[in-house]
Amino acid sequence: MATTTARAQIPAMRRTITSETESTVTSAGVSPTDSPNHSASSTSLSSLGSETELKNQHGQLIDTYGNEFQIPDFTIKQIRDAIPAHCFERSAATGLYYVARDIVSLAVTFYLFNRFVTPDNIPSTPIRAALWAFYTFVQGLFGTGLWVLAHECGHQSFSPSKTLNDTVGWICHSALLVPYFSWKISHGKHHKATGNIERDMVFVPKTREVYASRVGKLVHEIHELTEETPIFTALHMIGQQLAGWPLYILMNVTGHNYHEKQPEGKGKGKKNGFGGGVNHFQPSSPLYERKDEHLILLSDLGLAITMSALYFVGSKYGFTNLLVWYIIPYLWVNHWLVAITYLQHTDPSLPHYESSVWTFARGAAATIDREFGFIGRQLLHGIIETHVLHHYVSTIPFYHADEATEAIKPVMGVHYRSDTRGGPIGFLKSMWRSARMCQFVEPSEGAKGEGQGVLFYRNHNGHGPSPLKLSPSAS
Repeated sequence: MATTTARAQIPAMRRTITSETESTVTSAGVSPTDSPNHSASSTSLSSLGSETELKNQHGQLIDTYGNEFQIPDFTIKQIRDAIPAHCFERSAATGLYYVARDIVSLAVTFYLFNRFVTPDNIPSTPIRAALWAFYTFVQGLFGTGLWVLAHECGHQSFSPSKTLNDTVGWICHSALLVPYFSWKISHGKHHKATGNIERDMVFVPKTREVYASRVGKLVHEIHELTEETPIFTALHMIGQQLAGWPLYILMNVTGHNYHEKQPEGKGKGKKNGFGGGVNHFQPSSPLYERKDEHLILLSDLGLAITMSALYFVGSKYGFTNLLVWYIIPYLWVNHWLVAITYLQHTDPSLPHYESSVWTFARGAAATIDREFGFIGRQLLHGIIETHVLHHYVSTIPFYHADEATEAIKPVMGVHYRSDTRGGPIGFLKSMWRSARMCQFVEPSEGAKGEGQGVLFYRNHNGHGPSPLKLSPSAS
């Protein structure tokens, strides 16, 4: 199928798109797997008709900005073939250099502050407090960078050696209180089902029905709500940033709740929640297959070692020091992880798919690149700026990701999405924009056929297209 040129956009909400994305792409279809298989069909839309015929098949699909959306139509093989061969090369020495760099940065910062930011050197308590607050922020960034490198290990993009990858990943993630193998397995399932409303593992949006039940309304009443609720949005964001990560690993919050439908894993009929066992610590969790249960225990062992070390530090040097040295920087790491992940998969331009119309290629395109300047590219190893590529080929190391991203843009055409407006400030602003505009998902009003399985964010704050008007019988 062939895409058309870029659709019209609302000027106030225009996304940053490179010139390559204006190209027209012709393709044989999409592959539902991670491998570069050819599609079963070799018929392109160019031989069947024009954009009008495409609309006749899917209806008119409108994203939350009010822009027209076309379903992606390129193959995984086209994506992989476009990437230069050297981008797939992984270097253990390079990976270890970056790990060493981040660990040294953490250690040197700790030494300098403990050596010089003392009452003897800085008598003013307010100044010392401000400097130590800055310390927690900086250590949070260095810690997030180390987290990203352990994430690379989980994807086997750190080096050609699986043993080295898992050893480094287990050590680094355990030090940050992340269950390495447990998260690696569930995160891999997220990559295999990105954008799938029933199988994705993180930031699965609420359907209209679920959202209505959360706000105490009937399904048909949602379109009648038009009140902007900035206080509610702010409180939701604060709760998400503070508790989002712990609740995810403890209770699978924002993950799907269809475990009994999945071909892998265990736990038919279990529901989300710590009591239901859908967490990252119990080998019996339905997130995992029986063959992986020993890895969940190994992850727990890593956490136990770190928590024991923290208990020793707290006992020897006091809780206040532990709070400043580790706990607050740890909360900063959690904040950045939730913010980054949220904004990689939540944007008014992004679709989600029902299982009947989802494919791997479509789901991977339901991601967006952003920009966080020096911090994003140097300290956080480009995880914010090259996430679209990461979902197509997760084994490419981060130091080749920029080049590989440029290589796939002509293939993706208008389906490559990025929002780089304002750099780091724009990144933070996009959190507020997405929180206000992305409350629940539903089909477009003009969707038909396969298009009814393509879901877009809607809200009752009056931003973007209005929610569907449903009759009381719909409830």
